[in-house]
Amino acid sequence: MTVRIGCVQYLNTLPLIEGLQGTEGLALRAAVPARLGDLLAQGEIDIALASLIDYARAPEPLTLLPAGMIGCDGPTLTVRLFSAVPMERVTRVHADTDSHTSVALAQVILARKWGLRPEVIDYDARVHHEPTDPWPETLLLIGDKVVTDSPPAVRYPHQLDLGEAWHEMTGLPFVYAMWMARRADLEGPRGGEIRAAAATLDRQRRRNTMRLDWVVDKYAHERRWPADLARTYVRDYLVYDVDERAREGAARFLAEAAGLGLCPGVELVYLD
Repeated sequence: MTVRIGCVQYLNTLPLIEGLQGTEGLALRAAVPARLGDLLAQGEIDIALASLIDYARAPEPLTLLPAGMIGCDGPTLTVRLFSAVPMERVTRVHADTDSHTSVALAQVILARKWGLRPEVIDYDARVHHEPTDPWPETLLLIGDKVVTDSPPAVRYPHQLDLGEAWHEMTGLPFVYAMWMARRADLEGPRGGEIRAAAATLDRQRRRNTMRLDWVVDKYAHERRWPADLARTYVRDYLVYDVDERAREGAARFLAEAAGLGLCPGVELVYLD
C-alpha cells in the first residue's frame, strides 16, 4: 500500500523532500504547516512534516520520526516578528496562520523576555494590502514570504528573528517541524510500511545534504528567491538533522509552551 506523506512546499523543505516525487510506495501531499497536523489526525495522511506544537496538541498520541526536521541553531531568517512599536510595548500580534509552532514561539519569547501576554489575532499574510487596509501594528510572518513578499521596512522599524531570540534565551536549537506519525499506526498492521517510509525519508535527507547547492539552484528562481541568499539560507541558517541538541531544544520549547498554557505537557516519544 502507498504511504501518504504530508509536506510543505517552502524553500526550506526542499532538502527533505527533493527526489521523493515518483518514489514507489510514497505519495506526497502538500499543505501549509498548520494544516498538516489536522490531516494526520484525520487519517488523510500517514506521515506529516508537522509543526512541533501540533505533536503536543494532537487528539491521539503521535510518534516523532527522527528522519529530518526544519530547525535552526541561531537566526532563522524566515520566522520574524515585525513591529511598528518597540517589542516591550506590543499588546496585539497579528499572527500568520501558516504555522502553529511559530505563533507559540512568539508568545514564549514575548513572555520570557518582556513579561508580555499579547492578544493573538489570526492573520492571512497572503493578502496584499491596499491604502485602505494598512499593515497591522505588530505582525508575525513565516516562510518564503518573509523574503519574497516582505512588509515595508518603513512601517516596521522593530524586527525580531525568533530563532535568534530563542537561541539567545536558551543556547539551544529550535525545532519548527518534524516528521511524525500516529502511534497507533506504527503499532498496527501498517507499522512496517510506515517505518520503511521513514527510512526512505532519512536516506533522501542525507542524500540531499550532499547536494544542497544543486537542490537550491534548481528551485530558487521559481520560488522568487535570490540564488545567493537561498544557498546561504539553506546551508547556513537551517538545521535538518534530529540530533541530541535538537531533541533537547524540542523538549525545552514544549515545556515552555505548556508552562504558558499553550499546549498540554507531553513526553516526546521518538521512533527507535
